[in-house]
Amino acid sequence: MPAILIGVGLVVAFAIVLIVVGMNAPDPQETLQQRLAEYGAREQAVTLEEIELSLPFSQRIVLPLLNGIAQFMARFTPQRSLESARHSLELAGNPYNLTASQFWAARAAAAVILGGLITVLMFVTKAAWTQRILYPVVATALGFFLPVLWLSSQITRRKNSIIKALPDALDLLTVCVEAGLGFDAAMQKVTEKWKDDLALAFGRVLQEIRLGKLRREALRDMADRMDVTDVTSFVAAIIQADQLGVSIAKVLRIQSDQMRVRRRQRAEEKAHQAPVKMLFPMVFLIFPTIYLVLLGPAVLTVIGGGAKGIF
Repeated sequence: MPAILIGVGLVVAFAIVLIVVGMNAPDPQETLQQRLAEYGAREQAVTLEEIELSLPFSQRIVLPLLNGIAQFMARFTPQRSLESARHSLELAGNPYNLTASQFWAARAAAAVILGGLITVLMFVTKAAWTQRILYPVVATALGFFLPVLWLSSQITRRKNSIIKALPDALDLLTVCVEAGLGFDAAMQKVTEKWKDDLALAFGRVLQEIRLGKLRREALRDMADRMDVTDVTSFVAAIIQADQLGVSIAKVLRIQSDQMRVRRRQRAEEKAHQAPVKMLFPMVFLIFPTIYLVLLGPAVLTVIGGGAKGIF
């Protein structure tokens, strides 16, 4: 039991360190602006060594090490697995600008670190040989799959954010198009008003259009990067209206009404699911506590005085 508690404590501490490092990671744009301001404020030219030392520890040590592991992992990782990881990262919104090879490197690093910590812990506590073999294997497998679970949570969070923001974005698109703006200009208004995942996706579509990609292809790629049913149907309706010459304002009005109906239906569905979801916490957490408070004194009385204690 002490070995298990120490192992759980090390895992929790490792997770807290990763969370703190991720939250304190500097934004690349802010770092670039800070470096430019620092360079402009100096009167003398800085050397390459000073520039390297001015970088944070994560960019000087951690990121190059991760890139080296990523290049090594890319040689032995099947192309299909890299493509699957790349698609999953796109669905998650490319968190921390990770590439597919870097994600696989992070999985390998997490497996090695967690497995190594548990191995050292088993030898320090002088555990049995079965525990020295079993626990590190389980910890290594857990560390290898923890990044996958984190990425799945990021995908779910992004999809929920897109589904929540889509009706309001469609309302703004409808108002702008009915006011006389083009569809591209209406998407620009959405990107200017909000900074959520959907607005960022519209901004990427506009950038791809400026670079020469057809609008229907850019919208299809956006739908593939999101994998949300509502976005897919919206993109299909816009492309069909564009190809058939139908008024986009009417299509947007219909899509906006449908999205609001779907959002209301989802809210009603969650309201109906609430009693069922509340049942399990009540049965396993709340009811045992109530029984303990109500029946505990009676049980102690019976144990202490027998049947005579009740009277």
